[in-house]
Amino acid sequence: MYTDGGARGNPGPAGAGVFIYNDKGEIIRKAHLFLGKMTNNEAEYQAVLLGLDTLKKTFGKDKTRNLEIEVRMDSELVCKQLRGEYQVKEEGLVPLFMKVWNARVADFPKIIFNCIPREKNIEADKLANLAMDEGGAKEAQGSMF
Repeated sequence: MYTDGGARGNPGPAGAGVFIYNDKGEIIRKAHLFLGKMTNNEAEYQAVLLGLDTLKKTFGKDKTRNLEIEVRMDSELVCKQLRGEYQVKEEGLVPLFMKVWNARVADFPKIIFNCIPREKNIEADKLANLAMDEGGAKEAQGSMF
């Protein structure tokens, strides 16, 4: 599973993108979500949560417990926090870290997190940007009235 979150401005309008492949490299699902205003790091965590939610909706809670999942992301900070290599010092990230941790314990015991270069995360990045574009368009429409 490839995840990416981004914000235009920090904080600013944010989006999350997820691309899920099977072990044969076939696309299983993709998802994107406009997140409103938040920081880049918050959006990165939200992208992981979107991916886990998408997996659970796709396979069901019982099957996700047996899936071996590799989450690939280009956020070194979030990746290393989720691997327990960095402390979570930003107050706003603590609840998001806990959500991922609790999902891991409850539904995804066979999950690992890997940091990848930004150039290897193009699909998830495109989806995060699509979410920001769509969200920005909706906000612009709403402000016209």
